Amino acid sequence: MTMPLTLEWTLVTEGKEERVKDQDNLFKMSTDGYRLYPIQDQIEIRRHKDSDQIGFGRIIELTWRDKKTFCIYQLDSLYSVN
Repeated sequence: MTMPLTLEWTLVTEGKEERVKDQDNLFKMSTDGYRLYPIQDQIEIRRHKDSDQIGFGRIIELTWRDKKTFCIYQLDSLYSVN
């Protein structure tokens, strides 16, 4: 069975983000399914799909494996406590 690919312009963290050790403002997270995000372009970051935007970030690295999307993103601006 094939896995669909979705194009996303907003990164929804759902509390799954983890800070990358020894790196300022870098976070990693994974989501189910294959998702394509713009690389190095500023995108919205939200905690939940229907919540307010919490800031802006840039996807630095994107990997697909085992029906999951893994990404590392840099947080450019934050509107609330992370």
